[in-house]
Formats: sequence, structure tokens, C-alpha cells
Amino acid sequence: QVQLVETGGGLVQAGGSLRLSCDVSGPPFTSYNLGWFRQAPEKEREFIATISWSGSSTYYADSAKGRFTISRDNAKETVYLQMNSLKPEDTAVYFCAASGSFTAVPANYHYWGQGTQVTVSS
Repeated sequence: QVQLVETGGGLVQAGGSLRLSCDVSGPPFTSYNLGWFRQAPEKEREFIATISWSGSSTYYADSAKGRFTISRDNAKETVYLQMNSLKPEDTAVYFCAASGSFTAVPANYHYWGQGTQVTVSS
């Protein structure tokens, strides 16, 4: 069974940066494409970015383009989300997830972490 554990969330001022990490354990790390999602209170879970199993392909939501970067270290079995120029509207719980497909659709991700809170103050 795949287990994912996110770390790196916290409180940051607008314009600041955070790097989220997600450690993955279980079946071979390179079996999965990995994604980052977020969910703000009373809102649906929102896709942010995804990276293919090899790391050669990435795809971003429009809200993340130019500010967020997804990457993975297959040796460390970790996926990262570098977030720059943070805005108050980026405040949410951030989740990493694993899928057998390269996809932005949450329903296609079968394994999820517990989430990490990111709060951006104005």
C-alpha cells in the first residue's frame, strides 16, 4: 500500500515562499505519477500540478503557472512543490497524491496524504 506524508506547510507573508515535501513509501516510487492538490474551507479540492513517474513531464493549473514548481527525487522517493510569490488566496490544506495515470483529475488519484496547512497572511 502506498503511503504519502506531506511536510513543509506553515504561515508565510504574502510574497513569500514555501517548499512542500511529500515522502512516498510502498510500491516502487517510479510506479506512480504524483500530483499536488489543495482545498480551502468550503471549497472543492483543486488541482495544482502533476509530474510523471520519470519526472520528464509536468502539468500545471493556470493558478500555479509561473509561481509553483513541482519536482521529484526518485532516489529519495520524494515529490516537492516549490511555491513562490504566495498570495492570501493560496491559503489551503495542500495534499499530495499518487496515480497510475498522468492526470489532473482528483478522482484518478487513488492514494492521498493527510495534507499540510499553508496560510498566507496579507
